Amino acid sequence: MQIGIVSTGTYLPEEFMSGKEIAERAGLPAQVVEEKMGIKKKYIPGSGDHTCEMGIIAAKQAIAKAGIDPMEIDLVIYIGEEHKEYPLWTAGIKLQEEVGALNAWAFDVALRCGTTIMALKVAKSLMIADPSINTVLLAGGYRNGDYIDYENPRTRFMFNLGAGGGAILLRKGHNENLLLETDLITDGSFSEDVVVVAGGTKNPITKEAIDQRLNKLDVLDPEGMKQRLEQKSMNHFLKVIRESLRKSGYREADLSYLAILHMKKTAHEYVLKELGLTEEQSIYLEDYGHIGQIDQILSLELGLQEGKIKDGDVVVLVSAGIGYAWGATTIKWGKGDGNG
Repeated sequence: MQIGIVSTGTYLPEEFMSGKEIAERAGLPAQVVEEKMGIKKKYIPGSGDHTCEMGIIAAKQAIAKAGIDPMEIDLVIYIGEEHKEYPLWTAGIKLQEEVGALNAWAFDVALRCGTTIMALKVAKSLMIADPSINTVLLAGGYRNGDYIDYENPRTRFMFNLGAGGGAILLRKGHNENLLLETDLITDGSFSEDVVVVAGGTKNPITKEAIDQRLNKLDVLDPEGMKQRLEQKSMNHFLKVIRESLRKSGYREADLSYLAILHMKKTAHEYVLKELGLTEEQSIYLEDYGHIGQIDQILSLELGLQEGKIKDGDVVVLVSAGIGYAWGATTIKWGKGDGNG
């Protein structure tokens, strides 16, 4: 059964923070932020740029590009962050209403920055299993940069967190941009390494907690996490890419474009080198920052705009999320050839 990407949509706020501004707030040399961390600028939310709202804008864009009636959508999957307009709130239902998908049903999914990849697998599985689900909208927003304390050196690797929204529209029987196979790895040994300490049932939010900045992201065991992550991270990152390709009937040599999340420059270059790719076969998101699970959608759109993705290309979307989770999805771009 062929399932294809009909369209995508992205939203970026008007406001941004430069690498130099990040450096000033963190007390770091600008060169470290811009070159080592690879952040020339990142998008930050304006007063109206709420998490679900950014997803709604991106979703409306995807629907308009596809030229479909939103009443044709059978399912809405919210792929944005849990940090959103209200706690204990199903954002997918709001998104469904706002885009006019009144014949659909909706739910939220979450796997940190791996959410989009995981949701593509969930969506495809549901479409295969349920004859009544033919058109699926995945959409959501991200602004976890709100939780960054630039004075906390333990969270420097997250100074790239930005803001934005993204959407993907899938359709059963769509013989273009075929959604092939996904591979995922999760490792719970990292599950409590990066957390916002206060605000949950374990440590309720209090004035004292806020004064101590316990309502911001923190790394509880930085040295232990670093040692454990160094042993696994890149191996798992490359493994999910290779497994996604293999499951989809392709080899590593067939890969044409890698839609990769923002990471430090040396890590980005390492991944490309290991896969035998050139810089022209990906986009380094140094002018955008890390917009969580929206990175893959943004990279896909930028790759198309810049002519780096052409009909017939094998494209892989790849993610790594705190928790820790790694995931990759293979897409055969352009007209389908029966594979998948």
